[in-house]
Amino acid sequence: MSKSKTSLAIVFALGLIAPLAALAQDITAWRSPSCGCCHLWAKRLEDAGMKVTMIDTRDVSKIKKEHGITPELASCHTAIVEGYTIEGHVPASEIKRLLAERPDAIGLSVPGMPTGSPGMEHGAAESYNVLLLKRDGSTEVFAHYP
Repeated sequence: MSKSKTSLAIVFALGLIAPLAALAQDITAWRSPSCGCCHLWAKRLEDAGMKVTMIDTRDVSKIKKEHGITPELASCHTAIVEGYTIEGHVPASEIKRLLAERPDAIGLSVPGMPTGSPGMEHGAAESYNVLLLKRDGSTEVFAHYP
């Protein structure tokens, strides 16, 4: 293949891949209209190159139940990215890792609202786990902070 055809093929391939990469970072999140930290978490994800669409709902528990989140795994907001559920203040780096590794799982959760997690950066940071939510209902530690 000639040099110009190779260059054209690369440009064409990148043109197809770039929109797919952008879509891979689109996240839809549901939150209670009275919760303020959810927007702070979304800002952290946007700073990491993701696009977050927030939807206010009066019944976040219904969304959680529909996406496999039990009360002990719950936090203040529930999100979906590429078929995975993201519950609570999960760091952008762990969402990116989830999308890169693609485990057979429901998604990730940071139960509760630990101080120091993305969007909850006030006061002394607590240590917390990011849990991988398995399809059989069990969990395992996906990451530990700090």
